[in-house]
Amino acid sequence: MRLFERVLGRLVTRGQLTVTYANGRRFVVGQPDPAFPDLALRFHDGRVPFDIVRDPRLGMAEAWIDGRIAIEGGGILEFISLIRANTPWESGRSIDAKTLLARSMGSVRQKLWRANHKARSKANVAHHYDLSGALYALFLDRDRQYSCAYFPDGDNEAGISLEQAQEDKKAHIAAKLRLEPGMKVLDIGCGWGGMALYLHRTCGVDVTGITLSEEQLKVARQRAVDAGVADHVRFELIDYRDMTGAFDRIVSVGMFEHVGTAHYRSFFSKCRDLLTPQGVMLVHTIGRMGGPGVTDAFTQKYIFPGGYIPALSEMIAGSEGTRLMVTDVEVLRLHYGLTIRQWYKRTMAHRAEIVALYDERFFRLWTFYLAGAATVFEHGGMVNYQVQYARDRRALPITRDYMLEAEAALAGR
Repeated sequence: MRLFERVLGRLVTRGQLTVTYANGRRFVVGQPDPAFPDLALRFHDGRVPFDIVRDPRLGMAEAWIDGRIAIEGGGILEFISLIRANTPWESGRSIDAKTLLARSMGSVRQKLWRANHKARSKANVAHHYDLSGALYALFLDRDRQYSCAYFPDGDNEAGISLEQAQEDKKAHIAAKLRLEPGMKVLDIGCGWGGMALYLHRTCGVDVTGITLSEEQLKVARQRAVDAGVADHVRFELIDYRDMTGAFDRIVSVGMFEHVGTAHYRSFFSKCRDLLTPQGVMLVHTIGRMGGPGVTDAFTQKYIFPGGYIPALSEMIAGSEGTRLMVTDVEVLRLHYGLTIRQWYKRTMAHRAEIVALYDERFFRLWTFYLAGAATVFEHGGMVNYQVQYARDRRALPITRDYMLEAEAALAGR
């Protein structure tokens, strides 16, 4: 109890948090602050503080999922935001040798788990992406873009719909690809087909989308048929390692997190082999600041088994030696936090439908996942990287002006 209270007291100094144990004893940490909420936690059994001390994120998550914790004055998003806003990534200490050693040990423990061989990759994808399509339809935009949206007007994000922000994301990426009608494009990790269909519709390119999710494949293929473009936009259930052919462009959004560190070099080598000599690739991925790390136990166990968020250094190192040239890097700092808050809001609005699809326990798990994800982009060490690659240094203009011009043109479509 004392250790728990001491740790919580260090974590929360702004905003007031009241904790009531299962035996009725109460303690308070922090001070009222108009910029922070005042919340209360109520523990329904005596194990909760011990579980949290043993493994803070997993212990809190499982206590919340099991209904052993109640939050008053807000929800799980407000609670996690309170904790992370008190300890933002920017205010942390520089990484010392001890931290680097701990990370190294953690990396060794996770190396086998992150191997992501072909059979395991398909199983890992199915764990998350083969959930009911009805679930994703309840909280995603109409195009089912399950990745970071793009908010061009950061001062007016509240006035931008999720649908518009996701359209802007696709335009932002398409502009970087410098597409021309008739080009052949490979979409690695195509999801429900939205990006592939958009690129064909707006740029006149032929797209092959590949996925390891059977549920996503069915939806994507049907969408192409319904749009009357199945002869120009096709989708396949295939691992990227088994792809053949030549493509003018490759795009990959939200898939690199599932490649596995052991396969970075193979991924980039394969992509180079699939690109034409003047080929260009754009990889959009969640990324971690501050260097390599480890996947937390909650995410590993419940959300993305086999997933790992790369540091930019790991990503670049993985492509070195493959003769792919890094031609542009952009860091999206707050866009995913804005995106996931909209997902969270829609999830909360459809609570009854989600509980009916699964159960109350799943709903609590899903809200914990979204709350943690939103706040780690707002206050923690996660961002999004968009890294552009080319096989030839002369394949693209030597300034970024072409991106801005293409994006402006696409935004009007």
